[in-house]
Amino acid sequence: MVCVDDFSSGRRSNLSEVINSDRFTLIENDVAAQLEVTPPVDAIFHLASPASPADYLSRPLETLAVNSEGTKRCLALATECQARIVFASTSEVYGDPLEHPQREQYWGNVNPIGPRSVYDEGKRFAEALVLAWHRAVGTNVGIARIFNTYGPRLRGGDGRVVSTFIAQATGGRPLTVFGDGTQTRSLCYVDDLIKGLLALLDSDATGPINLGNPEEHTINEIARMVLAATGSTAVIEHTALPVDDPRRRCPDIALARELLNWHPNVAFEDGLSRTVTAMRKEIQTN
Repeated sequence: MVCVDDFSSGRRSNLSEVINSDRFTLIENDVAAQLEVTPPVDAIFHLASPASPADYLSRPLETLAVNSEGTKRCLALATECQARIVFASTSEVYGDPLEHPQREQYWGNVNPIGPRSVYDEGKRFAEALVLAWHRAVGTNVGIARIFNTYGPRLRGGDGRVVSTFIAQATGGRPLTVFGDGTQTRSLCYVDDLIKGLLALLDSDATGPINLGNPEEHTINEIARMVLAATGSTAVIEHTALPVDDPRRRCPDIALARELLNWHPNVAFEDGLSRTVTAMRKEIQTN
């Protein structure tokens, strides 16, 4: 197994269990700049890109580059090696959706020049590039539209709702809820997502295919559940809603059920408990 990462948003500690394995090779670089992987390659997961708002808003040009030039390099390698490539797209391609829940056939409601467009439009362009490459030269591709994912090993306070709330709650700080908190998210535990990505890799589906949990929660509900899971007495504070922040987010996963025989199994309460335990252990270790 070969991992290519520049650690601009990831952490080396996440590789501690495999870094010394003779079956694992780490190449530290940005795939938008170069991708020097020696064939043969059987399969490629193109997961590179800042994904949390805090990361992609602070690195807008890098986000556009990795989803354009980085995607092109991954597609070229897949074509050279005759390997299947799975591209990690996002529910953000739907923008602030006018259709609910979101089906893959929905074209979205995206502001192409807003601050979030570096991620939204970056992924939309990458999807177009992946499918154009598939049509033009026959590269074996699959596109996953990933909805909000959470679980152990996320950075506390990285801008994602669950990890940020847990970090705030365990630190005794106010939980910052954007807007009135009635906007919704659908949260998929990382183990379930990985199974979905592997199922897509093992299929012949091109996609795009939604991968996410159709169970919908308001941000206010998530905040209260995090307080209960952590036993925190922290207060909830409301702040201004970011520009173009989506009001509702929920996947229609009928296609994933039909083509991949996939659906999430981990209830949010269980996944949240596991995530709180893991983040607390990490805080104690550090």
